Amino acid sequence: MRTQVGIVGAGPAGLTLARLLEIAGIESVLLEDRSRDYVEHRIRAGVLEQGTVELLRAAGVGERMDREGIVHHGINLQFDGERHYVPLTELSGGRSIVIYGQTEVVKDLVAARIDSGLALVFEADGVRVEQLETDRPRLRFKHAGEEHELECDVVAGCDGFHGVCRPSIPGGVLETFERVYPFAWLGILAAVAPSIDELVYAHHDRGFALLSLRSPDLSRYYLQCRPEEPLEDWPDERIWEELQLRTALEGWTLHEGPVLEKGVTGMRSFVVEPMQYRRLFLAGDAAHIVPPTGAKGLNLAIADVRVLADAIVDWYSTGSTTSLDSYSATCLRRVWRAEHFSAWMTTMLHKLEGGDGFDARLQLSLLRYVTSSEAAATSLAENYVGLTTL
Repeated sequence: MRTQVGIVGAGPAGLTLARLLEIAGIESVLLEDRSRDYVEHRIRAGVLEQGTVELLRAAGVGERMDREGIVHHGINLQFDGERHYVPLTELSGGRSIVIYGQTEVVKDLVAARIDSGLALVFEADGVRVEQLETDRPRLRFKHAGEEHELECDVVAGCDGFHGVCRPSIPGGVLETFERVYPFAWLGILAAVAPSIDELVYAHHDRGFALLSLRSPDLSRYYLQCRPEEPLEDWPDERIWEELQLRTALEGWTLHEGPVLEKGVTGMRSFVVEPMQYRRLFLAGDAAHIVPPTGAKGLNLAIADVRVLADAIVDWYSTGSTTSLDSYSATCLRRVWRAEHFSAWMTTMLHKLEGGDGFDARLQLSLLRYVTSSEAAATSLAENYVGLTTL
């Protein structure tokens, strides 16, 4: 088998890259080790920056997003018994965010790929990246009981933090930067209409809480917890009790409902440099992880493949490798900005393990500053909706 671009991983990064290449007339084969059902139902982030929204529209996969997505123009920061509104659109020159689950983005991209009749292989077992030292790297995998070898001009590693592409790069090439946080998020999806119009980030002495949503009928809520806590320790009654305590506000009610899903997600910051080795290019979680507080993970993945698609198109059209050679450096400028913003939001809002009254007072001072200074609020807004100058 032979193709121009072999893509490993059918998450948002891999699927979006395949779509952008399709529009440019470049052939690709997309390999995914999970089933289509699994890929289309794993719950992930749901905040889309305006740049992401515009790219999906331009790629012809934004119709359902425009119909069902919920446009937000601000977020709320809650602390010390008060809720403060940060007007993102007003402070960022008219930009906004859209609440539309990653699950739905993936469904739209999968449907578009299948409608185009292009290669998308689910349940590709034992994927291996080989012959990276040559100009024709290969992907070996097993599907439906048969062994396959796919020769590529370029391989895109979009297979996540635990994927096979990053470990395929020889030792000593990559430098890793990492911070693991001593807390996690317990997230729930509840069958109840959201009690808020826009997201609420709550700082509380019992721990952080986030009130989000997925649709007019589904709420997505989060609680700070310990990474090692088993779900059995969090029956639905305890979850709602804790949410009520951490988000309580005079004159406002958090409505409860059946919990459809729940899970604990650890939090880390992670970056590898460079994001490329010869003809292998890493994108999304394969190259970097951010704590979810800044809503950057999905958006960074889309930004990566926008850069990669443009570079590949330039290479095929001009024969120049300049854009491909600078892929990592170009992406890392945005990656490190997002890493800083996400870590900043995380340390400002979460109860710090082993912290004392000094840490808590510093957090409250920062929150008061952000919500009372237009300059500070503007910096938050610009980062949250997605910077356009990187």
